[in-house]
Amino acid sequence: MARRLFPGAWLRKPHSAQVRLSYVRIKYLFISWLVVFVGSWIMYVQYSTYTELCRGHDCRKIICDKYKTGVIDGSACSSLCAKETLYFGKCLSTKPNNQIYLGIWGNLQSVIKCQMEEAAQLDFGTDPEPRKEIVLFDKPTRGTTVEKFKEMVYGLFKAKLGEQGNLSELVNLILSFADGNKDGRVSLPEAKSAWALLQLEEFLLMVILQDKEHTPKLMGFCGDLYVTERVEYTSLYGISLPWMIELLIPSGFRRSMDQWFTPSWPRKAKIAIGLLEFVEDIFHGPYGNFLMCDTSAKNLGYNDKYDLKMMDMRKIVPEINLKEIIKDRQCDSDLDCVYGTDCRTLCDQSKMRCTTEVIQPNLAKACQLLKDYLLRGAPSDIHEELEKQLYLCIALKVTANQMEMEHSLILNNLKTLLWKKISHTNDS
Repeated sequence: MARRLFPGAWLRKPHSAQVRLSYVRIKYLFISWLVVFVGSWIMYVQYSTYTELCRGHDCRKIICDKYKTGVIDGSACSSLCAKETLYFGKCLSTKPNNQIYLGIWGNLQSVIKCQMEEAAQLDFGTDPEPRKEIVLFDKPTRGTTVEKFKEMVYGLFKAKLGEQGNLSELVNLILSFADGNKDGRVSLPEAKSAWALLQLEEFLLMVILQDKEHTPKLMGFCGDLYVTERVEYTSLYGISLPWMIELLIPSGFRRSMDQWFTPSWPRKAKIAIGLLEFVEDIFHGPYGNFLMCDTSAKNLGYNDKYDLKMMDMRKIVPEINLKEIIKDRQCDSDLDCVYGTDCRTLCDQSKMRCTTEVIQPNLAKACQLLKDYLLRGAPSDIHEELEKQLYLCIALKVTANQMEMEHSLILNNLKTLLWKKISHTNDS
């Protein structure tokens, strides 16, 4: 009876269902379009960022053009430009002017570093000038003798390091490295490459510390491109994630994740000991004191034996060089007296100039970095003492009375405490 009295009732229900179905389709179509749009935008931004940061092709072309015209030479030039047995792999660059790549040189894994701009002087808050290719390899000039080149290098070291250590011995070490083909003499193109490399703070420090355990080995060079040994783990913390996932993870949660993905505590202790030993190596060494001006977990790595290796030493600078640059620096506040992220001096308000004494020693900055790294998962029987020593270490000031004595005491206490706990384990 109801069906015969209200025949339209059967038509309204299917019509409503069709309307809802159309709405659902439009909704999902819009969501799909939005996902495609956002995904395309993210990919475009990532691609743009990658092409800006990763300029290995340009780097190789500049270097090889100079090599083929006889301007530069070096132990890696033939492999890079003629034999093509030195390959650029994954891009690790974080700045366009500092190109860093994983590489393969024959059967050896390596890291390739190339400067796309001239090495900047130690200036605060400024970006390097655009690379001037004509100027970069202009020294030494044709006709320069080996003795004259030695004098040039000696003068450069004296300006950067002061009258410290046996600079003549360091000059001879540089000449030995510059002789890329090992024929017993340094050619003009080899000397031009060596001179360009010596303008880079990291390269100079790597040469000085080549016999130290925690410095990656130099494998070769061509122009101002140089090749170092590859280190398996390139940060103290974390796990490598695809970039799209990285974008979606909040920074606070990412820091927690970093703490989850770390080696076992005995292995972390061994890595930490390596950092403390490196601080010893550059603290009043044979060529003076070097300052760590960017103490970041991403600048430190370790190998498969959990020996610490320095991944990035561009912001480790000679103290005497830093003082010379900063002494006439104008300032309104202490914030104007910072180099890198960690080298801070005070602003003398009476003169409106930065003072030359860096506030924190390297050891205090290293302990600040290691505090959470070591205390998380530390054995209960040393946790309290370890925490005490780390906080004493962080509180160190360069201007404190008997700072050097306190520095040595705290450093030795930390190393002894850690070694005592892991000496009986396989990780030691």
